This record gives sequence, structure tokens and C-alpha cells, in this order.
Amino acid sequence: MAPPRRNVELKARDPEPERSLERARALGAEDRGELRQRDTYFAAPRGRLKLREQDPGHAELIAYERDDEANARESRYRIAPIADPHALRDALDAALGTTVVVDKRRHLLLWEGVRIHLDRVEGLGDFVELEGVAADGSDLARETDLVARLKAELAIEDDAIEATGYADLLQDSGDDELLRAAAAVMRNAHVPYSHFPVGAALRTPDGAIHAAANVENAAYPQGQCAEASAIGVMVAAGGTEIAEVAVVAERLDICPPCGGCRQRLSEFARPETKVHLGRPGGPRRTYTMAELLPLGFGPEALG
Repeated sequence: MAPPRRNVELKARDPEPERSLERARALGAEDRGELRQRDTYFAAPRGRLKLREQDPGHAELIAYERDDEANARESRYRIAPIADPHALRDALDAALGTTVVVDKRRHLLLWEGVRIHLDRVEGLGDFVELEGVAADGSDLARETDLVARLKAELAIEDDAIEATGYADLLQDSGDDELLRAAAAVMRNAHVPYSHFPVGAALRTPDGAIHAAANVENAAYPQGQCAEASAIGVMVAAGGTEIAEVAVVAERLDICPPCGGCRQRLSEFARPETKVHLGRPGGPRRTYTMAELLPLGFGPEALG
């Protein structure tokens, strides 16, 4: 197998994208115009895997590994051109599961072998990304120096640098959105006996959020957990699959679903589906369904 390609990357939030464009052009960067890109990320067992569809241009499958650090860091990647992105996307989603989709408008410039990306990412805002593309056998010293020079020329502040990629940032913002939805609906919980309000929010693959609270009953077995209530709301709306879950409780920082609700969630979720427990803006933990329900009983057991 041939060794992966490499580059030195730096990504930062950009409060003044027009200024960044003017400075890049003043340096003599070659303006390659704008691209529309849609990156679909899959739950790969190693590294990161995304299908990139872009206009103008062709589709590519990109597998890469990169450390999460708030500075310029090495990225190792492999790219395969794709003739039928729709069929491949469906196949990878069925096999691995989709984790997040990143839509962005990218203004591309080239300077001394460094790719300058001025990105506007849906749901996140404006960023500047520098990629010093390495030649075969490079020790990355030249690429690191060029990226550092561009960082200074474009006036990129240290506190604007992001340690993670767009996919992680979107997932983090999505976690907060789900947790906020769960916290909001928790206030409507009917809990006159336990005084233990809980809210649950489910996101379906189309991005819709379905949230509900726990509902108690004087005949205790007839009560319903927040997760079960949320599943009912989702099904009533036509949802058939859970892409992500959040659970918030008033009296616990981290409130795990009970055993019965873990089974209920697994009916509509996948083993890799993420379950966020915590509070918006506060402590949180994220588990997969497989971690919460190891050796779970599913439809496959029924033959």
C-alpha cells in the first residue's frame, strides 16, 4: 500500500473574512474562486471517513487521521475519486452509519503550495483554514514554516484557532441543541410523586428533534419515562430511526436512562448511536447505545 499523502493544517474562526481575502490577494495568492462542498461523515472504525461532493468538481472519498490540537498539525489522508456518490453514500450509511453532514461555501486560494480556504460553514459561521501540502518525503519543516508565515500575514489570533474539525464542532453544537430541547421540555414533566423531572430529546436522520418529559401516575406502574414519551412523539410524527439522544434531569447532573428505556431506545437506534447525558452548558457525558446496552436483545434474535 502506498503511504498516505500529508499536509500541515491550521483552522481558525475568522471574524473578518473580507479582510482575510484582501490580505491573501495582497500576498499574491492565486484566486481559484468559490466551491460548494457537502461532506458526509461516517462512523469509521479507524480515523475519519467522509464523502465530499463539490460544485464545481467531482466527488471524492477521503480517509484521514489528524490529532486534535489548537495549532498547526499534521494530517495524513487518502483520496479516491467517486463516480456515483449517491450510491456510495447509501452503502456507507447502511454499513457504518452517518455521523454528521457539513455544508459549506469555500473560497479557495493558493500561495506557495499552501491552500487557503475561506469557509462559510452552515451552522458554524466563518473560518480560515490553511493547508500546507507536503511533497513526498518532506520532513514537514517547509510546510510548517509557510503555514506559520501565513498565520502571521493573515493576522490569525491564537485564541481563534480550533483544535477540532467542522464535523466535531457541528456535533458539539448539535449536542447543545439536543440538551437544550430536553431541558426545555423537562419543565413540563408531570412528577407529583417522585418530584424528579426528566426531559429527553431525539434527533432523527433528517435533523428533526422530538422531545418529551416523564409522566407519572398514581398507579405507579402506569407512569412513563421521558425517553418513552419522546419515542411516542417521534413515531407519531412519522419517525422510524433515532440518530442521536439527549437526556436531562433536574436533580442529577448525569442521568442515565433506566434499563427499560435503554431497550426502548435500541429498538430505533443503532449500536453507534450517541446518547448525551448532562446539561446544556454544563457537565455532560456521551455514550453509544452499545455501551449503554451491551449484548442487547434486538429483532435479529427473533429470526
